[in-house]
Amino acid sequence: MITERICGRILLCSASMLLALPTAVAQQPGGATQQQPNMPSQQSTSPSAGTMGPNAVTGNQQGMADQAFVKKALEGGTAEVQLGQLAQQKSQSEDVKQFGQKMVEDHTQLGDQMKPIAQQLGVKESKGPSKKDKQLMAKLEGLSGPQFDEAYIQAMVKDHKQDLKEFQNEAQNSQDPNVKQAAQQGAGVISQHLQMIQQIAQSHNVAVGGKSKTTASIR
Repeated sequence: MITERICGRILLCSASMLLALPTAVAQQPGGATQQQPNMPSQQSTSPSAGTMGPNAVTGNQQGMADQAFVKKALEGGTAEVQLGQLAQQKSQSEDVKQFGQKMVEDHTQLGDQMKPIAQQLGVKESKGPSKKDKQLMAKLEGLSGPQFDEAYIQAMVKDHKQDLKEFQNEAQNSQDPNVKQAAQQGAGVISQHLQMIQQIAQSHNVAVGGKSKTTASIR
């Protein structure tokens, strides 16, 4: 009888332990049920396609802007060289001739620096000045003396103001280190040219953006 009582107690204790075991496992902090909340955080670390799209488009647009800038800079530089040569031939003023000579020298150098960058970007070599610059040259070829000087000075002030803005803008926005450096150097040279031609305009009594006193008195 004693042996049966002892065995019965052992069986009761074993059953109690088996019943308590699942509850203890569920209450453990390292249980399997505690790992599921971490799943969403793993998915949030991967970038979505929506966040990558705008950056790719912006980079592509800037690349096209670099190409357009380089192409226009080469065309404009070619025009400045040819206009400078024309000033040396037709002007009767020494300061205008010297300015024309400087245009030939500086813009030839800038063009030589820009050509390797154009090849790198896949920009075709310029075949000559733009249509607008060709029209300006045709107009200047029909003038001489003070009339040529006035028209040339006014054109140079206007062109260099516009070119300076474009070079400064490109130097600030371009992400291509070669284009950025070329734009910075070009902006410095163009700024010097603008100061020179503005001084020449004052000495020749040419009102930039309007009629000069000489023209007004003739008319």
